[in-house]
Amino acid sequence: MHVRLHIRRHAGRLAVALVALLSCMPVALAWGPRGHRIVAELAEAQLTPQARAAAEKLLSLRGAHHLDDVANWADDLRDTDPALFRRTKRMHFVNFHSRDCIYNPPRDCRNGECAVAAIDKYSAILANRANLPAERAEALAFVVHFVGDIHQPLHADYRHDAGGNDFQVRWRGRGTNLHRVWDSLMLDSTRLSAAQFTDKLAAQRSHIATGGTPTRWAEESCRIDRDDGVYPSSRRIDAAYVDRELPIAEQRLREAGARLAALLNRDLGDG
Repeated sequence: MHVRLHIRRHAGRLAVALVALLSCMPVALAWGPRGHRIVAELAEAQLTPQARAAAEKLLSLRGAHHLDDVANWADDLRDTDPALFRRTKRMHFVNFHSRDCIYNPPRDCRNGECAVAAIDKYSAILANRANLPAERAEALAFVVHFVGDIHQPLHADYRHDAGGNDFQVRWRGRGTNLHRVWDSLMLDSTRLSAAQFTDKLAAQRSHIATGGTPTRWAEESCRIDRDDGVYPSSRRIDAAYVDRELPIAEQRLREAGARLAALLNRDLGDG
């Protein structure tokens, strides 16, 4: 009897430990804080006066003043609200399951748990003036973040490596993973602050396609991930890799900012 009780208690402790371990496992989160702030700052500069005023009103409900104040909130939930983070963590990415990079919702977004469906969901909440202001303010924070996420190529992957988290590489002589390279290391290597980086990208004159849908944006990311050398054959991130891939990352940041602005101008503007 005492042996059985001991076994049950031991099994219970193991179960609790396993749950704690799983909750601490890394989740592929796109763009580091710098990248998400850049997207938000680029977007805010392109808002119409009506959309800007509506956004500021909603942001004030969260103690914020600018879009970049909430740009990383959905990632920060891992520490500030673990329960909400667990419910939304699959909304940060989309797994295509096929290298054709054609979005198939039943296959790639079961139960609506992916970045494509999340942007559609929270954009609809944001646009509906009948919803509670606090609900719309939360939706705004999610939209700002998830639009950034979906433009990071490794967040629309078809491989089975957790968006590059399980793809080990060497960066400046140290081991890391490919996702972190795209999250932050390449952007950080410029030594520019988020504001300086934003100014640099805003000054670029190359064309940006501002329209489209979350589906199209995800498919673009998947094709970049597949075709544009994102995965290094040598597993070594050298200067040539950065010279080739950093401009692609910068273009995706610019596109994310412009498209986020267009979405917010639609949802928060006069119609």
